[in-house]
Amino acid sequence: MKTDFDFSAFAAECVKCGKCIPSCTIHLVSRDETTSPRGFIHLLASLQNGSLEMNRELKKTFETCFLCTSCVAICPSAIPTDLLIENIRAQAAKKYGIAWYKRIVFALLTNRTAMDILAKLGFIVKGCAFGAEKNGMRARFTMPFIKKNRMLPSLKARTFLNSYPEKMIFEGRKEVAIFIGCMANYAYTSVGDSLLYILKKLKINAFLAKDQLCCGAPSYFTGDMKTTKWLIKYNIEYFELFINAVEAVLIPDATCSNMVIHDWFHALEGEPEWQERAGRIASKCFIASKWLYDNTDLLDRLDGGGEGVVTYHDPCHARKTQGVFKEPRAFLAKTNAIVEMSDPNRCCGFGGVTTQSERYDLAFKAGLPKAEMIAKTGADVVSAECSACRMQISDALAAIGSSTLFAHPLELIAKNLRRQKNVV
Repeated sequence: MKTDFDFSAFAAECVKCGKCIPSCTIHLVSRDETTSPRGFIHLLASLQNGSLEMNRELKKTFETCFLCTSCVAICPSAIPTDLLIENIRAQAAKKYGIAWYKRIVFALLTNRTAMDILAKLGFIVKGCAFGAEKNGMRARFTMPFIKKNRMLPSLKARTFLNSYPEKMIFEGRKEVAIFIGCMANYAYTSVGDSLLYILKKLKINAFLAKDQLCCGAPSYFTGDMKTTKWLIKYNIEYFELFINAVEAVLIPDATCSNMVIHDWFHALEGEPEWQERAGRIASKCFIASKWLYDNTDLLDRLDGGGEGVVTYHDPCHARKTQGVFKEPRAFLAKTNAIVEMSDPNRCCGFGGVTTQSERYDLAFKAGLPKAEMIAKTGADVVSAECSACRMQISDALAAIGSSTLFAHPLELIAKNLRRQKNVV
């Protein structure tokens, strides 16, 4: 990660135009100039020139940023506020350390076997410990480090990666690898199931890359650079074993794909050899809908006969950082009737591990307007290509009592293809 940012120079570049304010997720919640992009930049400059000293309260202030990149997308001076916040979080983590429960989670992310065992135990106890499942989530409950009742994803009996052979032959000449992501591997397994079904219909062979580990996004956004770099380098070395044998690496999750395609490079700042290796991997990695849209005839295979109305939410790490928004909409328009919400680009408020645990109150407040916006469309289903958005939006929809369900675009595409097969 870059460690020599000139915060004062960025503060000087900020023209205080205020364009970032209306779209800033935390400012929409707090209405506090301090927790706004230009407020964060001013604080960073004050830290650098010595008029402020880092303390735990200031650390908490920087942790309120949702890293949604809304400000970056609209800034006329192209100030990379997200990278600045990620940098100061890493500095704060070095000074104050990482919370014990985060250290446990991040350690587990480096060990697939331990994660699989823990997930299996979680599946066994979930029916007894928590209420009925709805929309892939379990009923509201309180955790020791969360001050408000909330819902969490429901773990599955068997992970996606453990449900299939590593190599799936679908009579195709092309072969793609799948980087599934942790949430889709352990909780939202139907996303991977759907992707495999789509590839089967397209006759594209699939390599599941079973030794893959977490992309590193949770630890990266928290400031734990030691764990982040370990995960990145492990995955790079593993991907290099097969990357030349596949057409592409398909990633169904926007946060994971953004991490691999963009943030691996940023995290490896100062290590040019590793950055070059990361770049070679990234050149073959795509968010799933984009690759399928650009490289297959999948769109022409859909018949628009799906029941119910769908609305699409733009994940921040899809539209703002990867420019992916037309592709999933094109597919959904061919699977269901589609209606746009008033602001599909507004962040849902997931925010990362710290936000979801220590600052869930902020996530909850940021999620409610999104849920209400979705409910107003009257859609039966809301769709987004992101597991983090799925978790956050499902929680918010349950909080307002909405009956709108969540489905990944790949799930709706696969459902359409299966329905066609069953039509007499």
